[in-house]
Amino acid sequence: MTTMNRERTIVLWCPDWPVLAARSAADLPPDTPLALIDRGLVFACSPAARVDGVRRGLTVREAQFRCTGLLVLPYDPVLDRRAFEPVLDGIEALTPGVAVVRPGTCAIRARGPVRYYGGEEAAALALLAYLHTTGLAGARVGIADGPFAAEQAARRGGVPVRIIPPGESAVFLAPLPVGEVVDVPLGILLARLGVHTLGQFAALPAQDVHRRFGAAAARAHGRAAGHEREEVVPRTPTPVFDRGQDFEPALDRIDQLAFALRSTADDFVQALREQTLVCTAVSILVTTEDGSLTDRTWRHPRWFTATDLIDRVRWQLQGDGRAGSGLAAGIVRVVLSPERVDAVANHEDGLWGTGPDERIHHALTRVQGLVGHAGVVTAGVGGGRLLADRQRWVPWGDDTAPGADSRGPARPWSGSLGGQTPSTVYREHRPVTLLAANDRPVSTDDRGGLDGVPVVFEPHPLDVGTDGTGRHTVVAWAGPWPVQERWWDPATARTVHRVQIVEDTGDAWLLALDDQGWRAEARYD
Repeated sequence: MTTMNRERTIVLWCPDWPVLAARSAADLPPDTPLALIDRGLVFACSPAARVDGVRRGLTVREAQFRCTGLLVLPYDPVLDRRAFEPVLDGIEALTPGVAVVRPGTCAIRARGPVRYYGGEEAAALALLAYLHTTGLAGARVGIADGPFAAEQAARRGGVPVRIIPPGESAVFLAPLPVGEVVDVPLGILLARLGVHTLGQFAALPAQDVHRRFGAAAARAHGRAAGHEREEVVPRTPTPVFDRGQDFEPALDRIDQLAFALRSTADDFVQALREQTLVCTAVSILVTTEDGSLTDRTWRHPRWFTATDLIDRVRWQLQGDGRAGSGLAAGIVRVVLSPERVDAVANHEDGLWGTGPDERIHHALTRVQGLVGHAGVVTAGVGGGRLLADRQRWVPWGDDTAPGADSRGPARPWSGSLGGQTPSTVYREHRPVTLLAANDRPVSTDDRGGLDGVPVVFEPHPLDVGTDGTGRHTVVAWAGPWPVQERWWDPATARTVHRVQIVEDTGDAWLLALDDQGWRAEARYD
C-alpha cells in the first residue's frame, strides 16, 4: 500500500488538558501557576508555570525553586478521563466514529466529516467551533495521512488548523526528533549511531531495522516513514440507561405519581430492549421536596416491565410509611437505575413455551400488587449455624439469598455438616431420648465427645414410626460436631453438640444436645 492510499485522519488536541481538568475541578483562576505531580516529578504544568521555567520531569523541589508561587496538586488520571467524557459526547454529536488517543486528544476518520461539511478545512473549523463553546479556545486540529502524522500536525502547527496534503506526511515528519516514535533507550542508541531525526530514521532499510532492533522499532520506523499501520478504531460509547423525571409542582398523591411516571418507565424498558437487554435488578431513588432521599434496590425473578417499575415505586413509598391516600411530602424527582441487566435471549420462552411459569408469576404479582410487597413471600436459605436459623421468608421477586453474589461460594466452618441437607427441619423444640447400654442417657464429656455409644433412640411422640413403638435401635451414628454460639457473651453463650444417627427402620436423624437435653433438629426423609 502506498502512502497516497493512507486513511486521512483528523486529530483534535487540547493543550495542557490535565491542567485544565485539574483547574476546573479545583475551581482555580486561569492564571494560577499549577503543576501536577506524578511519582515525585512534574507530569504537567500550566502556561503561567512554564513562564517561570517549570518543565515536565522536574522534581517538586526544583519546580518550586523556579516558581515560588507554584501550586502543586497530585495528578489524577481518573479525573482526566471523567472530565473528557462530556467533550467526547459533544464531538460524537457532530460526527460519529471518535477514537480516544488519550484524555485531551482524539482521532476521527476524515472521510465522513469531510463529505458532510464539504472539505477538510470546513470540517476542522466546525469541530473547533464546538470546542470553543466548551471553553477550549486553545484547541487545535491536525489533518494528515494516519493518526500519528495528524497528531504531530496539530501539536506543531502553531495555528488552529494545519492540514498536511495527501502523500506529504513523510516530508512533514522528517525534521522531527527521533524520540517522537521510539523509547528513551532506543533513542539514545540511535543518537550514538548518528540518527537524530525521523527522516534519518526512515532512510534506514526497514528489514535491517526489524532484524537489529525488533518489532517495536519496525513499527516506529513505519511511522517515521509515513507508512502507519495503525487505524482509527472508534470507541463504543457506554449506553446510559438511567432515567429520571422531575416534577414541578411536586406530586403529593400516589395515583398522580404513577400516571406521570408511566412514560419514563416505558422509556427505561425500551432503552434496554434496544440493546437486547432486560433489567433484573433496579435501584429507585425518590427525592421529596423536604430534601429527604429514599434509595432502594429491587429484584425481579424474571425481568421488569414498566408496570413492575411503577409498582416498586409505590411499594417503596408505602414501605417507608409515607404513602397512604397521599404523601407526607411531595415527590420532586424519581430516578430509575439498572443494577443488574441480562441478555434478553436468556429470558426468552423455551421451545414449548413457559405458560405455567408465566401464569404463576403474573398471578403472584397481581396478588402482591393488592396486598403489598411483603404480602407474598417465598422460602429461601439465609445465614445461620443451625438449620432452623437459616430459613428465610423473602418477598416474591427479591433474591432468596441476599448478598450471595458478593459472599461467593460457602466455605466450611467448625461444626458444619457435610453431605445432603435434611429435608424436614423442625422449628419447634422436639425432645428425644438417646440412650447407651443399660439405658444410660448419652451425654458429652469434657473434651466434647460422646461419653457412650448410642444404642437406643426414642423419637418425639409425633414422630413415632408406623410399627407402633417409639423405641428403635441405633445402627449407625456420626459426630458429635460442636457449635459454639455467642461465646463472647457469657449471658447468652451456648454450645450445641450435633449428632447424626440411623435407626433400624432406615430413618436418619440430626440430633442436637444443649442445656435442655437432646432434641430432634431435622430428619432425613
